[in-house]
Amino acid sequence: MSPLAFALTTAIVTVGATLQGTVGFGMGLFAVPLLILIDPRLVPGPLLGTSVVYVLLLAHRNRRGVQWRDLGWALSGRLVGVSIAAVVLSLVSQEHIAIVFGVLILSAVAMSASGLKVEPRAATLLGAGTLSGFMATTVSIGGPPMALLYQHKSGERLRGTLSGFFVVGILMSLTALHLVGRFGRQEIILAALLLPGTLLGFLLSQHTARIFDRGYIRPAVLTVSAASAVVVVLRQLL
Repeated sequence: MSPLAFALTTAIVTVGATLQGTVGFGMGLFAVPLLILIDPRLVPGPLLGTSVVYVLLLAHRNRRGVQWRDLGWALSGRLVGVSIAAVVLSLVSQEHIAIVFGVLILSAVAMSASGLKVEPRAATLLGAGTLSGFMATTVSIGGPPMALLYQHKSGERLRGTLSGFFVVGILMSLTALHLVGRFGRQEIILAALLLPGTLLGFLLSQHTARIFDRGYIRPAVLTVSAASAVVVVLRQLL
């Protein structure tokens, strides 16, 4: 990797990591399309490799907000969602799936903005976890369903619980990539190149999170969720 490519990569990962450390998700949303343009080898394995380090750091920093009971239900749902996605992908075009879920997320954002409030209970956590697992497997963006469920909670609870959720999810993905030969020595080396930007974003997000915790978390979640949906739809249409 040339010095210029390394500098651009570090800047992209720094911004993505700062976003996720502030809102609780969004690193992949911001970084994936740009990293592919610089070096396709950086996605998915290397980015997931550095992401697992990042979400562990976030979970530790926001550990007082982690809702362990919530994680049990959400992760059970994620397993169901991943399983369903594996079957659906063999039957339905990925393009159609992406557009449908993009529209669904935009609809959920619109309903949330209008005042609809859904609490994280067993049934809703199971549902959001299932949807998240399905979307992460089919369109590589799984954060919005869980984030929308916690939009009315404190920033610490949102970031801590989502980070715990992502730790297990990313480890599942890395295991799958390793089994098919797409996460090995080369990907680990590339992940190490992404680590400086990851750590810098983590440090910066300590300050941005304090700012957004003053009443701006919900608007930020709605904005990033809407952006995720738009990216998913445009990626298939263009």
